[in-house]
Amino acid sequence: MSSSISWQTANQHYLGAALTVLKVSLVERVRAADAGLDFKGLAQLPDLEMAKQQLQKAEQALPAASALHNICQLCRLSSFERSVLLLCAGMELDATFAPLFAAMQGDAQRNYPTFSLALGNLAEANWAALSPSAPLRYWQLLETGPGRALTLSPLRIDERVLNYLTGVHHLDAQLFGLVKPVAALGSGTNGQTQAVDETLVPSHQAIAQSLVLTWMQVRQMQRGIPILQVCEGDSGDRSAIAQAAATELGLNLYTISAAVLPPAAADINRLARRWHREAILSQSALLFEWDDDAGKEREQGGGERPSWRAIAQFLEEVNSPVIISSPHRQYLEKQTIVSFDVSLPTAQEQQQLWKTVMGITEHESNPALHTDIQKLVTQFNLNKKFIEAAYIGASSSNMASDAATNKTLWRACRNQARPKMESRAQRLTCYATWKDLVLPPMQLTILEEISAHLQQRAKVYQDWGFATQGERGLGITALFAGASGTGKTLAAEVLASTLDLDLYKIDLSSIISKYIGETEKNLGKVFDAAETGGAILLFDEADALFGKRNDVKDSHDRYANIEVSYLLQRMEAYRGLAILTTNLPDAIDRAFLRRIRFVVTFPFPELEDRVKIWQRMFPAKTPTEGLDYRKLAKLNIAGGNIRNITLNAAFLAAERGESVMMKHLLQATQREYSKLERPIIETEVKGWIPPPAAMA
Repeated sequence: MSSSISWQTANQHYLGAALTVLKVSLVERVRAADAGLDFKGLAQLPDLEMAKQQLQKAEQALPAASALHNICQLCRLSSFERSVLLLCAGMELDATFAPLFAAMQGDAQRNYPTFSLALGNLAEANWAALSPSAPLRYWQLLETGPGRALTLSPLRIDERVLNYLTGVHHLDAQLFGLVKPVAALGSGTNGQTQAVDETLVPSHQAIAQSLVLTWMQVRQMQRGIPILQVCEGDSGDRSAIAQAAATELGLNLYTISAAVLPPAAADINRLARRWHREAILSQSALLFEWDDDAGKEREQGGGERPSWRAIAQFLEEVNSPVIISSPHRQYLEKQTIVSFDVSLPTAQEQQQLWKTVMGITEHESNPALHTDIQKLVTQFNLNKKFIEAAYIGASSSNMASDAATNKTLWRACRNQARPKMESRAQRLTCYATWKDLVLPPMQLTILEEISAHLQQRAKVYQDWGFATQGERGLGITALFAGASGTGKTLAAEVLASTLDLDLYKIDLSSIISKYIGETEKNLGKVFDAAETGGAILLFDEADALFGKRNDVKDSHDRYANIEVSYLLQRMEAYRGLAILTTNLPDAIDRAFLRRIRFVVTFPFPELEDRVKIWQRMFPAKTPTEGLDYRKLAKLNIAGGNIRNITLNAAFLAAERGESVMMKHLLQATQREYSKLERPIIETEVKGWIPPPAAMA
């Protein structure tokens, strides 16, 4: 801290001495023309030689190069341009400059610096310094006020530049709200590098090190400034990797979102140049957050957003260290981008993260705890921040036993994995159990096998080594085929409830797009969002996408088959359970079926099955009277329709203040059949209600 204060004090002394040398030279020049002029506050000035000696002493006292020297080097200012910059800085820092400027220009109202004043009174004056491409104006070191001519317009030093000269460092005020600092992970100083942040998992440390080596190699080859890209994975992981690389390179890291770029080309140019100057002054790199929506052209009826051309222009003109962070690889026509894929921590790294947050040392041996951690890692694909959040959330709950601890931790992981999925699909609340399912033994056996596959993945994939053979085929895929209401969704709910997993229902009709490539992109977003939690995905009514393979007659047929293949590929690699449902099992191409691990056919319930369904449909608390389940089972309908009838009958009975009776069920049946546009056959409801004579 003391060295920093010492440099700042010495830097201010040096700046003051440099201003004094400039002021003395100007005063001597004016007095040479008119010795009778009197300048207020300038009577105690030293002569020019003494002022130069004081400047030399101030320079020798500096522990490091002055800010004035640095900005002249970084922006490549000539001696004349340096003097113009000091001229404008003096206007802000020294009150005696204003009357001096007024006297030099022979007008009390013109007490400000101008290019005309500089050209006529500073050594090595050069008209080229006024050019927009010259450093003073290119780097926006100075601002010109209104005036009749460029040379007569007032000059003002930029606020960020003035603060830099005085040793005060902060983000350019014109970048506030657009550019934000990324929290530092380490402290590289004076160009000295340090090891990549050790809080990163080893696989992420390796990526950060690759960023550093690539950057240094390109710079050594003198091929300009490379654009690096970290893509895929979690945005927080990408940011941490970029920060670690920037820290090792001795750079500060700031972030900007592609979404905040202005649409106009001129505004983009000013922003790019502004940031370029900031990057030079603060020795910074830029993390450019480029999500999937940024870069799309303005849609009809939509608001302004940066186009792909705007993003390309900004990245081409910023000309400073940039790391792109994006969920998917991005490309630019005129720029070379070196890309690095970021994955979530490996299974071994996640296990180590769990042990770290739990405070378990390497020497501790607890097989049961190791098994619990392994199950968590097999099910939930979490990074460091989510693991820490899950553990904190679980620790804040009351946990009376080890069993309760495991259950609470499991559910805390579920909560952490949910946010990304909530915007992609509908989460179903599941209470159903095995006893609620009425299916033939074969179908129940297959469902139990699916449950066993999910429960034993840790042993088979990790302990027995099947995961080392590759990720393809490790996903658990299932096709539930059967008529509407036969129990497909209920079976998915039973699996989710039994395994204590979230169930998300995805409507494929909202995923499929008529635009080529959009369907795959939408499917990819669903699987990417679900990957962290291993939730059960239920693709309802897959007939919309999953029909027999079309004969390729045109490009649309070819891309339709590609969409199906892409869905199956993602299902095979998905770490959780993905279920497709269809009402038309015969429409599924056999070539697609071979890539699905389980196929469960849900038959239309027979009479005895319908009796069981009716018996299980009424909760224990529901008051009933005189129900004949065998008579009810004569209705030739599926379980979904039975549920509708029982629920509607319950409301009818509740409204009348009665128990649920056959008469309520008859009325509800009439409503359901009317909805189905089918008549009630007399034999189906015969004997439900006694005839009036018998009742009398």
